[in-house]
Amino acid sequence: MAFKILLTDYEFEHLKYEEDVFQESGLDFDFIKAQCKTEEEVIELAKDADAILNQYAPVSRRVIASLENAKIISRYGVGVNTIDLDAAKEKGITVANVPDYGMEEVSNHALALLLSWARKVTLLNNEVKRGNWDFKVGVPIHRFNEQTVGVLGFGRIPRRFIEKVKPLGFKTAAYDPFVSSAEMAAVGVQKMDLDEIIREADYLSVHVPLIDDTFHLINEERLKQMKRNAVIINTARGPIIDETALSDALERGVIAGAALDVTENEPVRFDSPLLTMDNVIITPHSAWYSEEAMVELRQKAARNIVQVLKGEKTPYALT
Repeated sequence: MAFKILLTDYEFEHLKYEEDVFQESGLDFDFIKAQCKTEEEVIELAKDADAILNQYAPVSRRVIASLENAKIISRYGVGVNTIDLDAAKEKGITVANVPDYGMEEVSNHALALLLSWARKVTLLNNEVKRGNWDFKVGVPIHRFNEQTVGVLGFGRIPRRFIEKVKPLGFKTAAYDPFVSSAEMAAVGVQKMDLDEIIREADYLSVHVPLIDDTFHLINEERLKQMKRNAVIINTARGPIIDETALSDALERGVIAGAALDVTENEPVRFDSPLLTMDNVIITPHSAWYSEEAMVELRQKAARNIVQVLKGEKTPYALT
């Protein structure tokens, strides 16, 4: 009997990479492609699926309770906030992600946002195009070796980001309660607690996962603790920052600016005040993307499924 593999939703132009992985596996399979938006739509199609490939559709506790045959849920990407991990674990269903596909891309994008802000590239470009040829629009700009880049999280991506930042002369610090001071010191990074790094960073780059403990981790009170010249960079998940509090802090000059690849609502709301601010850079959740990363992501997400359906272990299992 063929395995039923449900793709809950996708935004790719074709599914050649996934189909090639499934066909090369030697498994008999029925690959169902959907564009689910709600729990009800996922429940209807996933009930008898042996495997689920997921992008954004909700795979909640309610969805998982309805699954009769599922052995694995594989998600495109690093974050798994679309999937109820506890419910899957309780039911003995493997959940897997692809944590290493975009390490270079996301760290490069965070670096690009940092450098654009540090040298006011976006601001100056926009002013020149408005007819204003005046370097003073970018005042003040400081030498890199006079500034501290702080990172929230010390996993694969922030470590790679720091490796790229350090040769430019920035001082570096990190907050991660699960990594020791000695481990950070071994790569020349100062460990700080959350309040300390909030106070000390000139550039604060967010690289933590979105979980209950990190929802609105950056809120009104923490924004008030930051330096007035501070810039916050987010290439992780939008809801880690309270966007209403951020907009207010930027409007009132509590902090200097923001560079965001992710927002609380995606696409960003058309009436968001962030879109009208010259001290904000926004890109459309594109940090993960390169042609090579996209292929790697899709192949590895599909291979997670093949490995589990063959009775093997995937190295990317979370449950």
